[in-house]
Amino acid sequence: MTHFWTSALVMAKELGSDVVQNIKNNPDKTYFPFFGDSENIFNSGITIDRVFFTIPGTDFKIYWYGFLIALGIILALFYGYRKMPSSGLNPDKITDAIIGGLIGAIFGARLYYVIFNEVGVGFKDFFNTRSGGLAIYGGLIGAVLVGGTIVILHKQNLWATLDVAAPCFLIGQCIGRWGNFFNQEAFGTNTTLPWGMMSSKTISYLASVCDDYALRTGETIDYYLPVHPCFLYESIWCLVGFIMLHFYFKNRRFDGEIFLMYIGWYGLGRFFIEGLRTDSLYLGNIRVSQLVAGTCVLASLVLIIIFRGSVKRSSGRKLYYETKDSEIGLAAYMCDVEYTNRKAELRKKIAAAKAEEKDFSALQKEYDNSYGADGKKNHAEKLAKLKAEAKEYFSKKKAQENKSDEMAGEENYESILGDDENNTEEVPDNDTAEGGTVENDAKEDE
Repeated sequence: MTHFWTSALVMAKELGSDVVQNIKNNPDKTYFPFFGDSENIFNSGITIDRVFFTIPGTDFKIYWYGFLIALGIILALFYGYRKMPSSGLNPDKITDAIIGGLIGAIFGARLYYVIFNEVGVGFKDFFNTRSGGLAIYGGLIGAVLVGGTIVILHKQNLWATLDVAAPCFLIGQCIGRWGNFFNQEAFGTNTTLPWGMMSSKTISYLASVCDDYALRTGETIDYYLPVHPCFLYESIWCLVGFIMLHFYFKNRRFDGEIFLMYIGWYGLGRFFIEGLRTDSLYLGNIRVSQLVAGTCVLASLVLIIIFRGSVKRSSGRKLYYETKDSEIGLAAYMCDVEYTNRKAELRKKIAAAKAEEKDFSALQKEYDNSYGADGKKNHAEKLAKLKAEAKEYFSKKKAQENKSDEMAGEENYESILGDDENNTEEVPDNDTAEGGTVENDAKEDE
């Protein structure tokens, strides 16, 4: 069936030898041979340079791939920082987790690739990332493990943090995938669709892997035909996912739901897109990323069903931003934000009054009182007080949790020596026992 499909592609739309030769002779161009019936910028070739720019006076090159990943991270950070306070998170404390998460993502992405890459890259090449070889699933695992650990150490809610991170991941992936276009990589099998792309690099790469690919999948590849731009499919899929999660965010029913939706959405798209890829990492004859993607889809669906059911049964459950923990933890940060915003607002009002030649003495007095030496001192003292209150609150909470754990352990204790036989003290009736009935005690324990 696969051989028939490939033959049908060739019979339906076969590229002339002159077109193929033109593509080979222009290694810096990418073509979309079947885009339109008349000559246009796409089917006549788009010139692509992997290098974004070279630092003046040096040979150090910044590639489009790295630039686009960096751009995706920056835009994701802008979005994430705006979402944190409304989600009950302190951006100052999450910053450490972001830095750690980025480091964990790089190590995780490289480690994943090195482990499952069968030829070309080994552990000796681990730090040579400029030669290529980063896997998105490894990056996600590394980011969540390292960043998540720091979030917990800073006493921030992990699941609320992951909810904010999920749309940010999609922003980064949506933009970063275009780096694959400039590198002419991460493409798929043959297609005669208008957006099927072709270049000297796709021809040479497919020629080098076609035999091995046929042995693994039973599918024949014609390297003189255009290929699926898988990077484009994934970029669009991530964009759609981001839009959906952004508008659903306020309707989430439990902390972690947005993250689980992200795992399921991205996994669903990646499962099918990975099936088109010709550069997959394999475990035997199984595509590793396809296996991980399918597992993520199933796991996210099961967990969402379980947690939604739990929320439905528990009417008093709150999202993290609705809790006292969040209120106390954010108090100092929000105080500082309000102080800064008020300062900017007063400056604008004073400038406007000056421009209109109005009396601004009252505004200036307010500004001097609030933001002069005494105002700064008062603000610093207020921040210190709020931080001290937060520290005391969480210390007491931790102590209470430890005490509750100890009491629970004592209640569950059963002596292997048979305490009941040695206990000669009269046991009072349930109705007269100090502390209430057994039924009441059970309710208090709950």
